[in-house]
Amino acid sequence: MKVQCVICDKIEELDDFSPLAKKLRNRPIHTYMCNECHERISERTLERLATGKFKINRPQPSDDDWW
Repeated sequence: MKVQCVICDKIEELDDFSPLAKKLRNRPIHTYMCNECHERISERTLERLATGKFKINRPQPSDDDWW
């Protein structure tokens, strides 16, 4: 299966029976990102977190027993 990275437009070949290929075939909302772009984004995100001016919004755990 041929896939194209959404960031750098690099075309790569995936095995047709891999879990990633199945996910991309069955759910068109999922997009493919090559390993190089994924690593670059991960590194830069960690650098931004280290500055203290960047925070990731995560859902807060609720202590409410009703829900």
